[in-house]
Amino acid sequence: MHHEPPTSVAEAERLQEQLRQRLDLDTHLAASPTLVAGVDVSYDQSSPRITAAAVVIELTTGEEVESAVVHGEVTFPYVPGLLAFREVPIVLQALGKLGCRPEVVACDGYGIAHPRRFGLACHLGVVMERPTFGVAKTPFVGTYDQPGKRRGDWSPLCDGDDVLGRVLRTQADVKPVFVSVGHRTGLDEATSLTLDLSPRYRLPEVIRRADFLSREALRRNED
Repeated sequence: MHHEPPTSVAEAERLQEQLRQRLDLDTHLAASPTLVAGVDVSYDQSSPRITAAAVVIELTTGEEVESAVVHGEVTFPYVPGLLAFREVPIVLQALGKLGCRPEVVACDGYGIAHPRRFGLACHLGVVMERPTFGVAKTPFVGTYDQPGKRRGDWSPLCDGDDVLGRVLRTQADVKPVFVSVGHRTGLDEATSLTLDLSPRYRLPEVIRRADFLSREALRRNED
């Protein structure tokens, strides 16, 4: 499926639309998943090198179970709305190095809160055939009202009549995050998982750890 990157933006958009037909927005998650993975990609600013990290934690204890890192090179240009073609291939490699099988994957980015309703989390979930959701630091599409100031307060992220996700306060008086479903995960589940994964900081712990691990591994690889 991802052996050869698309050769043009038009081809990537066609492929994105084909994959979107396979999107499943019903939840297939167990009531309380045990193993949750977070993924992130770091870029070298002066070369095409990139590093992906996947981190798995046990949800009830917050303990890290396993992690994996993969180094590679960018094979698709940066085009807003088509980030998945840069990141999904190497993220799949990192997830493939794990010995355990996480029940759900949290992505640093968007699910259906995307111009064509098919962001990174959707793309990854469809290709993996596994539940995914996205947690982003900034909005990409849609309008919203500020949620209340308490942890757990949220407001809908909307585009017209379409609800694309939730603007969620993970810590009191801290900037909210933008949660959207990817694949086989409901918005209620994505919201509660984001809160469960964010006991102390604004961003979910698995995404924070994957971000740190990918950046450190990229730096070490440069050295």
